[in-house]
Amino acid sequence: MGKYFGTDGFRGEANVSLNVEHAFKVGRYLGWYYGRDHKANIVIGKDTRRSSYMFEYALVAGLTASGADVSLLHVTTTPSVAYAVRTEGFDCGIMISASHNPFYDNGIKIINGNGQKIEASIEEKIEEYIDGKIEELPYATGENIGCATDFSAGRNRYIGYLISIPSRSFKNKTVALDCSNGSASAIAKSVFDALGAKTIVINNQPDGTNINTNCGSTHIEVLADFVKNNPVDIGFAYDGDADRCIAVDEHGNVVDGDAIMYACGTYMKEQGQLANDTIVTTVMSNLGLYRALERAGIKTEKTAVGDKYVCENMMANGHQLGGEQSGHIIFSKYATTGDGILTSIKLMEAVVEKKVALSELLKDLKIFPQILINVKVTDKHVAMEDKEVLAEAEAVEKELGDAGRILLRASGTENLVRVMVEAETDELCKTMAERVVAKLEAYKIV
Repeated sequence: MGKYFGTDGFRGEANVSLNVEHAFKVGRYLGWYYGRDHKANIVIGKDTRRSSYMFEYALVAGLTASGADVSLLHVTTTPSVAYAVRTEGFDCGIMISASHNPFYDNGIKIINGNGQKIEASIEEKIEEYIDGKIEELPYATGENIGCATDFSAGRNRYIGYLISIPSRSFKNKTVALDCSNGSASAIAKSVFDALGAKTIVINNQPDGTNINTNCGSTHIEVLADFVKNNPVDIGFAYDGDADRCIAVDEHGNVVDGDAIMYACGTYMKEQGQLANDTIVTTVMSNLGLYRALERAGIKTEKTAVGDKYVCENMMANGHQLGGEQSGHIIFSKYATTGDGILTSIKLMEAVVEKKVALSELLKDLKIFPQILINVKVTDKHVAMEDKEVLAEAEAVEKELGDAGRILLRASGTENLVRVMVEAETDELCKTMAERVVAKLEAYKIV
């Protein structure tokens, strides 16, 4: 974990912990780095936050000042930027988004030439440049100064690509989409309409400040209530930059990333499409998922939290399906990042092909009760190393045995310690988690 860059880019409150000078310097370094032996060509996308425009212009200023040419996708999704990079020959891509965070936060995600999140070694160099530890970079002059041009056509090509993926039409299916007043607002309905679905959309009127506000994948109860009260076959909710998806079945029951991986993984195995009969998860996936996959003859591999690490494992080992409980799902045959709209298409494909409701696909999956408590602390690294905290966590793990588990980890983007417990009952989860949380009391910020 770097000083500025976490597991999902450089993220912080706009003009507080992430400001326009940071963005300008990120642009300056990337423009210089990729332009050392040719004229760099970089693509930028953004979500619907008010501050995204400010950061877009700051990045463009830095990039062009270093001599790079910039193509602007404007409001689009993170996976569409990754798609543009790997299919259009860009040196790298930049997505301006804080994903599921509130509107006042923002972030800079950098995607390498392979369409994957950029290497930590380059992030380290950018941090050194921001902090003045690297000598000032030369400015481009004369005809070497870069320029910025519209590239909205790239977003349209991405939409066309998504439409080309399913093998069957979604005709006679009513689909509800919660676009979180974010990036999916510009794309998702067009895709499902073109695939023949009757598409109902909510929360697709972004105004710069309503992204993720009581909507989208982090407020899935909104879509769940909508599905319960309307004749809908299935629902999908996205986060601000649409790189994650949480589904809702025909009864309004929530289908998280673990359940999506189970439904898609068992379907892909039946079709002979699940490479190595393996799914890649993170350590946060539910114990119930592992047991259900084992019964289905599917192996699993675990990584640290972050779709970046899931992707690295998949690419290194040739696996085709992986993801996170939070809804970052990667289908490596089609994408190099989590892609919420692609995920909803692939889940729809399983439902349509098998001619059953989503709930039927999940009948053999029994999820363990789980509780996750986020403890805001003064220093997450010190808190995570506290002997009493670790001893209590070890005691809880021993008491749970094979009937549950505990996971203690520091947030990759915030000063939080996350305490997660799975057990046979909600009451037991709560009791065990609170024992560890009590040991974190000395570090808590009230």
